Amino acid sequence: MALVINEEQLMLKESAQGFLAEFAPVAELRKQRDAGSETGYAATLWPQMVNMGWASILVPEAYGGLEFGHVGMGQIVEQTGRTLTPSPLFASAILGVCAINLAASEQQKQSLLGAIVSGELTTALAVDETAHHAPQQVTTSAVKNSDGNYQLQGSKTFVADGSTADKLIVAARTSGADGDSHGISLFLVDREASGVDVQPIDMVDSRNYAAIHFNGVTVDADALLGQEGAGFDSLSRTLDIANAHLAAELLGISLETFERTLQYLKDRKQFGVSIGSFQALQHRAAHWWSEIELSKSVVLKALQALDAGDTKASALASIAKAKLSEVAELSTNEAIQMHGGIGMTDEYEIGFFIKRARPVQTLFGDYSYHADRLASLSSY
Repeated sequence: MALVINEEQLMLKESAQGFLAEFAPVAELRKQRDAGSETGYAATLWPQMVNMGWASILVPEAYGGLEFGHVGMGQIVEQTGRTLTPSPLFASAILGVCAINLAASEQQKQSLLGAIVSGELTTALAVDETAHHAPQQVTTSAVKNSDGNYQLQGSKTFVADGSTADKLIVAARTSGADGDSHGISLFLVDREASGVDVQPIDMVDSRNYAAIHFNGVTVDADALLGQEGAGFDSLSRTLDIANAHLAAELLGISLETFERTLQYLKDRKQFGVSIGSFQALQHRAAHWWSEIELSKSVVLKALQALDAGDTKASALASIAKAKLSEVAELSTNEAIQMHGGIGMTDEYEIGFFIKRARPVQTLFGDYSYHADRLASLSSY
């Protein structure tokens, strides 16, 4: 498969670029941050995105979606990386849609996916319980009562959009021991249900994260997504999708920081000449550019593999997340260093990109996690 996007995907990319530049630029992130916004974005932004059809891109046509695929969605996510745009796009239109589509019953899909498409429902995926990503390390329990309901007990942390989402998709253990993939189930829990304690977490990227405690939360049998104890496969595939799209966001961050810095090297004068004429900086910029060009292919290959149902999709998702974590670190570090003193100030936007890149690098597994996972998947 050629590592290029088609005309329709290119049009979607250009449409997203124009929309985000107008309605959600980096300046809007600063505005929301300084205003102490609970969500990090304007109340009108998500409805506008829904009207653009973005909430329906990964939803099958049978449930009212566009079924445009991961490559298409990746073009939008890349642009959100360029503009550092917070929104429910990742937590709801990617994580929520994919977890429901992979795990839920036909009846659940009919009711839930349509609600996400229309913008009536937002979701958050609650997986990790410690600072390190470990999807099999689930101690949150779901005990089935004699009346068929379940009682949830435990905690989750660093839940993206966890303090504002309508529904939480929670990984809980219904059987098996901690560390065992068998026995993990997925439950749909109302964020405002009795016993759900949501504590917002302040993060450097000014996004909405939460620590969530489930204190004897009772949910009925209909809240179980799929079969009891068989949720890990759907969860694992959802996390593959998540990491491929996080890699796309990191690509957008890398591209934007490179282009802004390149322009700065042309504009900034020292000793009567632009600093971009200095050979040492040219060599660093050339290396930086070559790493980004490679990254474009890595991300696109991972997204294409997801669309094609490729058996190597998990490995390619980990490759993409590991590589883009590495390149985004290079990009944001070089951007600040080449901007000199102003790169360290809050007055200039270039520093905002490193603040977003670092949490994205660690969300659902950092470089080390995915390098180790790739080794395991390759039977090393």
